[in-house]
Amino acid sequence: MSRAIFKDIDRAGEALKDAPKPRIHTFIGTSPLHISMVGKTPDQVLQMAVDAVARAKSHCDDVEFSPMDAARTEPQYLLDVIEATIEAGATTINIPDTVGYAVPDQFGRIIRNICEKVPNVDQAIISVHCHDDLGMATINALEALRNGARQVECTVNGLGERAGNTSLEEVVMAVKTRGDYFDLYTDIETREIVNTSRLVSRLMGIVVPPNKPIVGANAFAHSSGIHQDGVLKDRENFEIIDPRSVGWEESSIVLTARSGRHALRHRLEELGFQLSQDELNIAYERFVKVADKKKEVYDEDLMAIVEDEIRDFPMRFALDYLHTVSGTGTIPSATVRIGIDGKDHVQESAWGDGPVDATYRAIKKATDNTNTKVENYTIRGVTGGAEAMGEVTVNVSCNGRISRGRGVSTDIIEASAKAFLDALNRLAIQQDSHKEREPTV
Repeated sequence: MSRAIFKDIDRAGEALKDAPKPRIHTFIGTSPLHISMVGKTPDQVLQMAVDAVARAKSHCDDVEFSPMDAARTEPQYLLDVIEATIEAGATTINIPDTVGYAVPDQFGRIIRNICEKVPNVDQAIISVHCHDDLGMATINALEALRNGARQVECTVNGLGERAGNTSLEEVVMAVKTRGDYFDLYTDIETREIVNTSRLVSRLMGIVVPPNKPIVGANAFAHSSGIHQDGVLKDRENFEIIDPRSVGWEESSIVLTARSGRHALRHRLEELGFQLSQDELNIAYERFVKVADKKKEVYDEDLMAIVEDEIRDFPMRFALDYLHTVSGTGTIPSATVRIGIDGKDHVQESAWGDGPVDATYRAIKKATDNTNTKVENYTIRGVTGGAEAMGEVTVNVSCNGRISRGRGVSTDIIEASAKAFLDALNRLAIQQDSHKEREPTV
């Protein structure tokens, strides 16, 4: 993706030179507000759009163009820009509701108008990109599909700028469940939706609301007595989607401290993890420690364990030891011992405003990262109950660089320490990479 500026487009082209299916997506604002913002006239912006598409076309055949803020663009001008950019070689025209301003009927009419009045519209795919500022991203996208759009730009869990974007899972399941209404289909493997949602949630550190359609914990939960009775008689009484069709499954195997490696591997494979024997051994070691503290280990626990233990990058800092003291009338303190590069071991202590703050201060001293700053800290229970594992996500900044770390444990202070060290390890990789790129004199 690049602005309608030649140097940006050329850089995108360079990045895609070895891609099997390259596509450059270029854009420029076309609403009166956006045209005024860049200090151009409508004619100048139209020419910039055409030139940008032509430049992108010189790098690859597949070019997408977006008239940014299309929902607030003058209707005839929007048609003119679309016709001209298709003529210049655009193969996909994306219509963005950049600020989430449109309402369904209006957005549907915009798409229908394009499909009916742009003479060369058959030479491109019409796409939409909706924002959820007014809570209408999904319905606007669906209305666009009903009026001729055939590509929807969407995100897992509806994540995105400000209030988010169109939710992938909602659009996919609406099209699938109401095929009688939309008369469309997708090639999405819907049974992977829930696992994908969980993965994105953990990696982003953003919890999925329990009432989120399709992927929320309560999406297929029934608390009303009438509903429960109806579901027990026939699930179709109160469920329009088979939970299994999106990946909600009950495991027939209950994992406990007595479960062996074979049972663990079997369940992990069902969850989509393919581990080597060495990786399985690492995961099993951690699984046993968790299972010793819990009666049962749930799927969410297993996924958190694997993602916490199996790393695809070197760990410069590792937690050897952690001891904290806190309580009413006590100044919180922490002592840590940190392994560095697998050989040195440094022990430090610190006071703090709480056990987590004290732990972070001690880690900063031990790793010589006193300039780091915690930008954001979140904690959630991986599963329910008092014995649940806690998952901590922390954003750390240092010298203009930001890194996110994750850590899980049945001890939230330990989870906090592991998340902080994970972030520091990622920062170390960024710093090493920057040093490698610095020119030598």
